[in-house]
Amino acid sequence: MIEQPPLSLYIHIPWCIRKCPYCDFNSHEQKKDVAVLPEQQYLEALLADLKVDLKLEDSNREIHSVFIGGGTPSLLTGQFYIDLFDQLHDQLNFSDNAEITIEANPGAIDSKHFDGFLEAGINRLSLGIQSFSDYSLRHLGRIHDSQQAYNAFNIARSCGFKNINIDIMHGLPEQSFAEGIDDLHQAIDLSPEHLSWYQLTIEKNTVFFKTPPELPAENILDDLFIEGLSLLERSHYYQYEVSAFARDQKHSRHNKNYWQFGDYIGIGAGAHGKITLPNQQIIRRWKTRTPEDYLSKRDKIAGSKPIDRSDIALEFMMNHLRLNEGFSAQLFIKRTGLLFSDIEPILINLLQQKLLEKQQSLFRPTPKGRLFLNNMIAYFEG
Repeated sequence: MIEQPPLSLYIHIPWCIRKCPYCDFNSHEQKKDVAVLPEQQYLEALLADLKVDLKLEDSNREIHSVFIGGGTPSLLTGQFYIDLFDQLHDQLNFSDNAEITIEANPGAIDSKHFDGFLEAGINRLSLGIQSFSDYSLRHLGRIHDSQQAYNAFNIARSCGFKNINIDIMHGLPEQSFAEGIDDLHQAIDLSPEHLSWYQLTIEKNTVFFKTPPELPAENILDDLFIEGLSLLERSHYYQYEVSAFARDQKHSRHNKNYWQFGDYIGIGAGAHGKITLPNQQIIRRWKTRTPEDYLSKRDKIAGSKPIDRSDIALEFMMNHLRLNEGFSAQLFIKRTGLLFSDIEPILINLLQQKLLEKQQSLFRPTPKGRLFLNNMIAYFEG
């Protein structure tokens, strides 16, 4: 029998100043003839969206975390978020220590906005710096430069943010080994609580997919990855997920809930959600993508689909195998409602291949397994 897992809230803000050539997220450039974004209209749309989703929720489960992503959420004013969270607290049951994260672009920073974010109860900031090289930032289509990256971090600290993540990419166009390591050094020197360090990948429906840039050779990528992991560990950033590193156990609680196959309500243009219903069915639902349609349509749900029973084990593993800490048989049963015997032969095979290891009651990827995650996940395909 499935036990309802922890519940999170995802809020999508779809606007950005300029679409980056590597970005495949649901982001839409702010129209040049629109000086001010329709904040009040979007606030009302988000609350109407939430009201519909809450009809699925009859248990008044606590909200353990909120993540505000985009797009560029920091384009909206602090007052927007103060008003939004005033309303959210009336409709939702927040835990006393809920983690509330907002993404911010260093090129769209206003200290008055930051003051408002904190007043709204936002207690974690994720800065999309990506690189400290002005050359790389231009190639990536970012709207900020290295000085703005430093300024954004310092403003956030001075405003009172005590829990900051920095996003840094490696394997950038024409990037050398030394440049990639220098980026990581500069991020570490700022001493954020959390680092997301990941390789640039070329996704479909992006400018880079249509006109691929010149990426570093495989040997450079491999050397950069190995040295980067060592540097992070020496700097006391401990890897708990494929691309997530934290000091002092400052893990992203919101992202861990995703990876642990938890539930999340998704509101906003293009947002996705996953909910475990009281009848034991697990469903995914998603919202209409364009800001114009999201604001104008009364019904904002673009689609809803139950996860087929034959796919549940695969979905659980796609998420959980990203985490270094592993999973127990008991957690698999609680989150999926399946029998552990359904996957036990596959786990034994992966143990024999030394892709998985078992420590006490936990199954987790070995260092070798973390290099071949996609191969491991394929074993669970129906």
